[in-house]
Amino acid sequence: MKIGIIGAGNIGGNLTRRLTALGHDVSVANSRGPETLKDLAQETGATPVRAEEAARDAQVVVVTVPLKAVPDLPAGLLDGAAEGVAVIDTGNYYPQQRDGRIAAIEDEGLTESRWTERHLGHPVIKAFNGTYAQDILDRGRPAGDPERMALPVAGDDEDAKRTVRDLIGELGFDTVDAGGIDDSWRQQPGTPVYALRAGTEAVRKALAEAPPERPADFRG
Repeated sequence: MKIGIIGAGNIGGNLTRRLTALGHDVSVANSRGPETLKDLAQETGATPVRAEEAARDAQVVVVTVPLKAVPDLPAGLLDGAAEGVAVIDTGNYYPQQRDGRIAAIEDEGLTESRWTERHLGHPVIKAFNGTYAQDILDRGRPAGDPERMALPVAGDDEDAKRTVRDLIGELGFDTVDAGGIDDSWRQQPGTPVYALRAGTEAVRKALAEAPPERPADFRG
């Protein structure tokens, strides 16, 4: 598949490494420009591009930037993407640690991914938000392996969700359907499933046990 990755930090960089290794055609962008991505491009064979170009013809786009940076993404970011593009949001809201207070999340009760979705103007699939970046490189396992981890995946577009779940399967992880984007609070920071390294049944249990109140450490 043609995949665009917007954000070349720990998650974006390691997804670039793994997805190129699987044979996907990956374009990668960051906020500093393609010239700063030469080393990653040389290592992986990915194509460094400007953020405005990352989604061009892409069947999957990964948005993996700090939440506070989402409003600064270029307008029309997804205009050139393939029809039916699946957009993965890996983001988390860290009001005290990084992002500052976001009123729509705090006061209106929007989930983090619903807020991101509104800025992008396109449905998103929430995935990888509670995954350690190094695990993307190190913890993939074949299907059926007893040590194979499961990742929660939330989203409203069932076709896009299936595309994302299949891609995660290629990376060596099982997935658990975590519901729609309005349910994605169950995998936000501070919930039982966040950063959980476990299999399918444990992930399902953790999602079910999530309390609706945002933990104090993750309130602005």
